[in-house]
Amino acid sequence: MRALTLALLLSLPTFQLAPPRTVRQPTGHITKHSKGGRWYFAASGHAVYCYGPVMTVPRANGDLQKVATFCRDGSAVVPLKD
Repeated sequence: MRALTLALLLSLPTFQLAPPRTVRQPTGHITKHSKGGRWYFAASGHAVYCYGPVMTVPRANGDLQKVATFCRDGSAVVPLKD
């Protein structure tokens, strides 16, 4: 009976008393702007996710063009399709 009890006790899982591991938080452009982003349709035909405001800027020929600012792909300004 003693051998059975000892075998049972040895088969039970053991718990270690270790301090909890800290979770490492990612850093970078995306985590800085985790709120308030929006999807836009770029002039190139792709969808882009940007955090900044939409602005109207002049083109080289004098026309105005809407652009999205501070996008997830790292672009500061992305021309938008009208």
